[in-house]
Amino acid sequence: MTCYDESDPRLYSRREVLALGAALGAAALGIGPARAAAAKPVLARKIPRTGEPLPVIGLGTAIIFDIGGDTAQRAERSQVIRILLEGGARLIDTAPSYGTAESVLGDLMAEMKVRDRIFLATKFRARGRDGAIAEMKESLRRLRTGKVDLMLRHNIGFVERGAATEHLALAREWKAAGICRYFGVTHSQNQAKANDRLIEILRQEKLDFIQVNYSLAERSAEHKLLAVAAETGTAVMVNLPFARARLFRAVKGRQVPEWAKEFDAPTWGQFFLKYILASDAVNVVLPGTDKPEYMLDNLDAGRGRLPNAAQRERMVEFIEPLL
Repeated sequence: MTCYDESDPRLYSRREVLALGAALGAAALGIGPARAAAAKPVLARKIPRTGEPLPVIGLGTAIIFDIGGDTAQRAERSQVIRILLEGGARLIDTAPSYGTAESVLGDLMAEMKVRDRIFLATKFRARGRDGAIAEMKESLRRLRTGKVDLMLRHNIGFVERGAATEHLALAREWKAAGICRYFGVTHSQNQAKANDRLIEILRQEKLDFIQVNYSLAERSAEHKLLAVAAETGTAVMVNLPFARARLFRAVKGRQVPEWAKEFDAPTWGQFFLKYILASDAVNVVLPGTDKPEYMLDNLDAGRGRLPNAAQRERMVEFIEPLL
């Protein structure tokens, strides 16, 4: 499933629009990365299994990197990657099921000579051992690399238990062989129905990572899944943080509430991302964007204060009637 969440424009006050226009002009002149680098560091959280610090803002590639050979779009995606890296973030998430995204990302990393600066995650889902191995090798070819940082079994909740066990054993083999440094699972469809299955897997398998949907519009992971991930020492990656733009549609025409200043959230994008990042169980969130100015905004969500428990309740109370 997609990590892409920004089909609708973000909503700013008139003052913010003017500031955004200045940022857009800077990005067009190649100043965007400098601004990102000059800002405060992005919050980093340690991967439980190893203690490796990982910045909490990443980048999803579904749909937005499925652009084939389009030169203009590739240039824009390069700028997004450059801003991500210069802003101090590292993780880019992709998958063979995302059309040409793996190939485009591989080409851009090679052209920019930035592979060694990226925490690279991809996925596999082909049936059977041979199919999974073939899919993994094709992903490495497309990404133009000999290894990835994280390999994830995609949408594990749909997989029969025996097949899931086989695939996780294979992922462990890849980790032992140095093909990946970490392994884990994802699920991104019918999240609430899949949570019990995911909890079962977390408790049975010593996973490094899990990737799930989580947002102000989809909070089922809060009920138990996040706690079990923390209990089992599993890092959490968050997919679809804007609920496929549902949250932006819900606040269309509204200003960010004044009290959001208490946790440094001047834009709706930061408001939504900071809600997720306020959970200590979350290691990294993966908003997808093809816009340099949105990448800058996403990075800012990883800076400054985060909402406390009472403020998070207020955020829920504000958003729920709008959904």
